[in-house]
Amino acid sequence: MAVCDLTGKGKQHGHNVSFSLRRTKRTFKPNIQKKTLIVDGKKVRLNLSTSAIRTLRKKGLL
Repeated sequence: MAVCDLTGKGKQHGHNVSFSLRRTKRTFKPNIQKKTLIVDGKKVRLNLSTSAIRTLRKKGLL
């Protein structure tokens, strides 16, 4: 299962809702990307969600 190593964001469950309001089960999957970060001078490969990558860029850590 795809889970963000930083935020712990994983899949969520919900419904598809048709025009006639019938509900069928579905899953919402996060957009997980593999990124290599330098932590304490060592390269570390992490599975990060795109929202976590955006936050790291905004904070200047990426």
